[in-house]
Amino acid sequence: MKRIAAVILIMIVCLVSVSACAADGFPAHEPYGEGVGAMPGRVVWAYEPDSVDWDGNGYWWEPDNFNEDIMRNMVSDSIATLGGASTAADGWRALFENRNERNGESGGYKAGEKIAIKANINGSAVMDNDTSGETSMSYTNPVLLKVLLTSLVEDAGVKPSDITVYDVSRLFPDYMEKMCTEGILSGVNFVNRDNGTADEIAPIVWSHEFSGAVNYLPTCVTEAKYMINLANLKGHSYGITLCGKNHFGSFINGNAMRPPEGANLHQWLTRSEMGIYSPLVDLMANKHLGGKTVLYILDAIICAPSEGASITISNSKWRQESFNGDFTSSVFMSQDPVAIDSVGADFIINEPAVTENNHAASDVTNENYLHEAGLVKNAPSGTVYTDSFGKTVTNLGVHEHWNNPTDKQYSRNLGRDEGIELVMAEQSVGGNVTAEYYSDGENVTISGVDNSARLIVAEYNEGGRLVGCKMYKPENGVITAPDTSGTVSVKTFLWDMDTLEPINVTKTDTEEDVKMNVRIGDAVFTATLEDNAAVGEFIEMMKASPVTIEMSDYSGFEKVGSLGRNLTTSNSQITTDAGDIVLYNGNQIVMFYGSNSWSYTKLGHIDDLTGWREALGSGDITAVFSLAE
Repeated sequence: MKRIAAVILIMIVCLVSVSACAADGFPAHEPYGEGVGAMPGRVVWAYEPDSVDWDGNGYWWEPDNFNEDIMRNMVSDSIATLGGASTAADGWRALFENRNERNGESGGYKAGEKIAIKANINGSAVMDNDTSGETSMSYTNPVLLKVLLTSLVEDAGVKPSDITVYDVSRLFPDYMEKMCTEGILSGVNFVNRDNGTADEIAPIVWSHEFSGAVNYLPTCVTEAKYMINLANLKGHSYGITLCGKNHFGSFINGNAMRPPEGANLHQWLTRSEMGIYSPLVDLMANKHLGGKTVLYILDAIICAPSEGASITISNSKWRQESFNGDFTSSVFMSQDPVAIDSVGADFIINEPAVTENNHAASDVTNENYLHEAGLVKNAPSGTVYTDSFGKTVTNLGVHEHWNNPTDKQYSRNLGRDEGIELVMAEQSVGGNVTAEYYSDGENVTISGVDNSARLIVAEYNEGGRLVGCKMYKPENGVITAPDTSGTVSVKTFLWDMDTLEPINVTKTDTEEDVKMNVRIGDAVFTATLEDNAAVGEFIEMMKASPVTIEMSDYSGFEKVGSLGRNLTTSNSQITTDAGDIVLYNGNQIVMFYGSNSWSYTKLGHIDDLTGWREALGSGDITAVFSLAE
């Protein structure tokens, strides 16, 4: 029987099913607005628990608390997935091209074009001019900012001196500026409230009349061709701090430390009413802010319960089953500002660690903003929102809530043409080196490697802690080691120790295909399985016990049901045939009796379709999957 490769090149994203309280008062509704982006309405979620290693001592933000290499992969993989590409370079290209297309332009990023990045530095220098950053309050994760900048330089080809990171209401910590302007990042600019210059020919024109200071955008924004909105996922004493509210640090008036107060904006965020004007929509609609934005990011590496809270190891660990009492260790990305803030709100208002001890889940304020943004051309408040230069805005993005906190499915996840699509970041497939892999069932042989290659076999206990590690070196270009593919608690990695790059593996075994039985009622069908990581993980599940899935009919061509856990995806755009069995969205098993074109990970195909259509029928079914003898 053909063996499935055990060599996994990069850490697997482990997403378990989630159970949390639903969002009170805001039931699911049809999508409001239209999704935007290279992949319309898509929000990418990268989750890597090993990105954070903080024991609660010292400050949360200290760079040694984070694994920079893992976070670099999280950013690269997210950019690629968001752009519907296989590499970060191609992903960036798709994102820039889409942003330009939406603005009536063609092509992608061109050398010399400037990029402004709005970071959220709200917790630094709140009441004084202290630039040490030595506070337990929240602000942009320094390592995440560094790897984002690195990706822009290395993957997108942006010159460091053409990048400006800014927050004109706060002061950046000295250590952050230093680590983000060294080496290949030398030349990156930082603009704060001390050196930010108001562009007095670009005042913000609000779409609703109210008293307050005149507000100007900084020149680093008006001179830039592109914007990146790097916001935080955290609660707030009123509303929720996401991408929309991140722009409260994007304008200048007489109140240097608190320009939103000088603008008299807080009155719209403290009333907890639906159907009222939202200044956040005006900021997202502004020609120089939302109009220039190529990428929205939610920094969810370590989340604060509210804007003024001191982050501790207890209040920053989330109880949702995705995180199971650990750090959120996540990054969210999208080109759709409404979609990403909708997803961020769903996570926040379903997290007890945030909602129990403060007013961070003031979801009425946030829901009003999202309703106004999603229905902007027919805003419930009756406001006619403009781009601050007289042009009426008709669509900013799409708003909806997930179906439930367990499945976290949005309309596009459920096969609909409009709405949000929440997907996990596709992991990199490795470096440029390709090795050959063979297993005889007891030992693996990896050939085509040089002396810098190492096969690392890591063993974990039931709690997920590393308890042992072995390393195998090559002899004459060949590594030989025990085959651990049937051991659930073991992960193996093939790595080039000189370049610190993973090594791709091509399997050369030629034994019989792996077969699987699919039982539907009294009918049993045999399927030939594919050879990929998802199938390997599915096989391990079936080895433990047959896998039973309740499946429903969808659109007259397929049966679909939840697997109850995520498998490693290797999606590609395919057109299915009757008898195909695929993985959708990482955790949905789909069996076809018709045809559909979509991005799936193929698992297998029924060998003999006799009686297949009749067995599936037109209603719900129970399918039992087991390994064939």
